[in-house]
Amino acid sequence: MIQPDARTKLLDAAIDVIRAQGYCATTVDDLCRAAGVTKGAFFHHFTSKDAMAVAAAQHWTDVTAPLFEAAPYHADPDPARRVLAYVAFRKAMLTDRPLPEFTCLAGTMVQETYDTHPEIREACGASILGHARTLIPDIQAALDAAGRTTLSARSLAIFTQSTLQGAFVLAKAGGDPTIAADCCDHLTRYLEQLFIKDTAQ
Repeated sequence: MIQPDARTKLLDAAIDVIRAQGYCATTVDDLCRAAGVTKGAFFHHFTSKDAMAVAAAQHWTDVTAPLFEAAPYHADPDPARRVLAYVAFRKAMLTDRPLPEFTCLAGTMVQETYDTHPEIREACGASILGHARTLIPDIQAALDAAGRTTLSARSLAIFTQSTLQGAFVLAKAGGDPTIAADCCDHLTRYLEQLFIKDTAQ
């Protein structure tokens, strides 16, 4: 088995440490300690903590994209059921996991950096909105089948992500993962209503 290099260890550590304690509270020393590497190794790979954060947002995408690509919700032949199964998959990821482990690295970082670190904001936005784009074809097909010709699949994909990201924040605020699970249930009910065929068409 190939062992990860120092750069990958640091990026993996960033996913865990930043989700647990936030970006601003995380120091280079924290990351080096969690990764088991020296500070010299850190600065060999990254010019600053901010540069590491930009790379970490891309690493988050690289790590999570295969998980979603291989997820079982893609198998259903019906696009509406695929979208609903996606939400169910996200809800299942909440089960029996500590709060930081089911939250989004990009969503966590952008809340703290959107105004002060535009390069981090852009990297986080690319990660979150890039994931939203993966939902657009299924959402578009589901809307078409329901006759919802005036609705934007892109906007609904972004709304889906905003609901999930907000659910993570509120789960942290309440210290209770069931808050996020309830938000998934409400999102499911809303989508079910949208995907019912519009008989007025």
